[in-house]
Amino acid sequence: MKRHIHKGMYGLFVIDPDPARHPEHADIARSRLLGTPENAEWQELAMIMNGFDTNFDDENEVYAVNTVAHAYMKRPIRVVRHKPVRIYLANIVEFDPINSFHLHANFFDYFEQGTTLTPTLKTVDLITQVQAQRGILEFMYRDHEPGLYMFHAHQSEFTELGWSAMFQVVEAVA
Repeated sequence: MKRHIHKGMYGLFVIDPDPARHPEHADIARSRLLGTPENAEWQELAMIMNGFDTNFDDENEVYAVNTVAHAYMKRPIRVVRHKPVRIYLANIVEFDPINSFHLHANFFDYFEQGTTLTPTLKTVDLITQVQAQRGILEFMYRDHEPGLYMFHAHQSEFTELGWSAMFQVVEAVA
């Protein structure tokens, strides 16, 4: 099984909450329901943290978010400053027991396993996930200057071997 996962046999499956089943959090549920006006306000991203054993020794030589090492350092992810960001994050790294997500110059609310409509952790800049763990991060750059803002794994080896990235915060999408 680990070879199947390591070779890319995985994905992210998001189930939007039904606002009718959560009347006490209907606004939040609608903001996660694709196609609603509330959801249109969000910049939603799927991020899968992964690693690659390129020489078949059961140790990763390359780490990444969304498969390509350093991809978002070379081409940062553009986000609009005044719109909230929601990341559906999953840790699919094989051969390492933990992974992490660290956001520079900002804080996020974290929704553990993505099964709650209230934050498990509020105003944090770092979370750790074990293998196959997932969650939702929500944040905004409203009070920040436009520019580049880094995010990466908080294990130095992972960052050096590819799991580092940037957001390019802009006033509007051109």
